Amino acid sequence: MGSTEKSINNNSFRLSVAPMMDWTDRHCRVFHRLMTRRAMLYTEMVTAPAVVHGPKPRLLDYSAGEHPIALQLGGSDPRELAEAVRIARPWGYDEVNLNCGCPSDRVQSGCFGAVLMKDPDLVADCVTAMQAEADVPVTVKCRIGVDDQEPEAVLPAFIERLARAGVDHFVIHARKAWLQGLSPKENREIPPLNHDLVVAMKARFPELTICLNGGVTTLDQAGALLAQGLDGVMLGRAAYHDPGHALIGADRFWGEDHVPDEAEVVHQMLPYIEAHLADGGRLHQVTRHMLGLFHGKAGARGWRQVLSSEASREGAGTEVLLRALEKVTGAVAAA
Repeated sequence: MGSTEKSINNNSFRLSVAPMMDWTDRHCRVFHRLMTRRAMLYTEMVTAPAVVHGPKPRLLDYSAGEHPIALQLGGSDPRELAEAVRIARPWGYDEVNLNCGCPSDRVQSGCFGAVLMKDPDLVADCVTAMQAEADVPVTVKCRIGVDDQEPEAVLPAFIERLARAGVDHFVIHARKAWLQGLSPKENREIPPLNHDLVVAMKARFPELTICLNGGVTTLDQAGALLAQGLDGVMLGRAAYHDPGHALIGADRFWGEDHVPDEAEVVHQMLPYIEAHLADGGRLHQVTRHMLGLFHGKAGARGWRQVLSSEASREGAGTEVLLRALEKVTGAVAAA
């Protein structure tokens, strides 16, 4: 079975973890995969120029256990994006996603990300070129609009234009992006959410795969949105800051009972961390993604303190992780 069939047949998009710059690197994804076998995991956004001209293994390598995994690309030059897709094809990603939603200044200066919402014809050219080199689905992640655009008019027109170009899968961040005046962080929080508009897009385009991103923090919320007819829900910051609560139990959306406890996840990470250290890596490169694992639980503060203070020290090994875990298990035993 090819990657395209695998990704579609398994409905991996029913729940996914958003691409988050500086967060969803390969270490983070291995960690998340231990909590959910089925959710789609996205890479950090990688720019097409970086793939074409940069260190390809460093940018594209991942562990086989991360599947299903999507590569998110940023760019606005159809030929460059097509070349990036061609280069990445041997890596065997399950999906390639074009970023039309990131509002950061450096993204705008490169004329890609959310600013592309203003030029759907250019986006159509980009995805057409990408599809010509892809052997997996090419999808689009976008906002409901930018700046003074009226989302109720702009979003359906954007979707319809790209659907004519062959895109049948959209991940929609249910907020506008303000390209001037708001920081990227503020753009994730200040513009009001409009989940209803994204739900309406699924009703308007029933033949398309429509997934919602933005403001979803729990699996119960995700389930409620799926019950409204959406094809998928994407979790962002909640999956990073409180991964145990956001991801453990997620496989219920595929009818599977995979519910590891947090301590089990820590122990399952040990072989991966030991291999990373043996290759010359540093402990904190992995454990920085694990700080929120016990969020809200007894001993969570001690867990974070040990990892924050000791994992970055020269020569730190898995004994630090186990010492941090003792802060949690000891607190539970004392309760």
